[in-house]
Amino acid sequence: MIPRQSSLLSMCLLVVWAAVALEPSRARGAEQLRAGIIGCDTSHVPAFTKLFNNSTDDEAISGIKVVAAFPGGSEDIPSSINRVGKFTDQLREMDVEIVDSIEALLQRVDVVLLESVDGRKHLEQVRPVFVAGKPVFIDKPFAGSLADAIEIVELSQKYKTPFFSSSALRYSPNIQATRKNEQIGEILGCAAYSPCALEPTHPDLFWYGVHGVETLFTIMGPDCQQVTRTQTDGAELVTGVWKHGRIGTFRGIRKGKHDYGAVVFGSKSNHYVHGFGGYAPLVVQVAQFFKTSKPPIRPAETLAMFAFMEAADESKRQGGRPVTLESVLEKARAEVAARQQ
Repeated sequence: MIPRQSSLLSMCLLVVWAAVALEPSRARGAEQLRAGIIGCDTSHVPAFTKLFNNSTDDEAISGIKVVAAFPGGSEDIPSSINRVGKFTDQLREMDVEIVDSIEALLQRVDVVLLESVDGRKHLEQVRPVFVAGKPVFIDKPFAGSLADAIEIVELSQKYKTPFFSSSALRYSPNIQATRKNEQIGEILGCAAYSPCALEPTHPDLFWYGVHGVETLFTIMGPDCQQVTRTQTDGAELVTGVWKHGRIGTFRGIRKGKHDYGAVVFGSKSNHYVHGFGGYAPLVVQVAQFFKTSKPPIRPAETLAMFAFMEAADESKRQGGRPVTLESVLEKARAEVAARQQ
């Protein structure tokens, strides 16, 4: 006969083992995934939460619930610190638990939405997420510098934890349809545009121009080679030369009608496309990523976009001279290497 104390100990150990063993399948299986938000200082926070938490009739999004959030906020960015309280209160009204640290958040969730509007904070905020092995969507701006962007990619690889980052513009139905439009033929060029407000704490295009740059790269692909830039008070014009001599431009709007879109130049026809199609198409992609851990965008394409924007800043510093993407990538890689010494 097994002693009673030994039997009880065996039963306790079995319960503990079962809890540990079943946790990954609960987190990745058919049951609901618990999502956590880092940074409540953007309107994306209540918008995304409503889509996830009210998605019972939408199979593409259902199965994920935002359950916890860490407010964050940046004192030196008015649009952050002046809005974080309002959006945090909106989450409370949706029964989302508000926690006081990223560490506390990670104990409560399976996947993460890094929503802090301040790209400078993304590297330090995503580090513990990668260490914890939680798949993470990183909202715009992906990083506060090209060097930070490279280091985020390296951390993802080091900890074998997937991420992806995208503007909602990439998944606008009109833009996605343009990529598959046989009437256009081979895409020879594109003139994309979006609002381009400037934020002194960030490189010029990282803050808001990223939306139009994402449109441009979605249509043209990632193989841009060099950039030139012209800036006035009211606008930006960045011209990129892609592989095989294709030319794409980004116009950043500060004066005039703020809108999103592109003109696509093809071998068979030219085509106008209006850009923004709401947040739902992006949230569908985020949901599928959380369920599969397979990012829909390669990190190399995200880095190419940010190299394009950094090269545009360097062209501005050099009075509009052409700057290659490889030159700014090389400089940023050297900065990352110096940090790690």
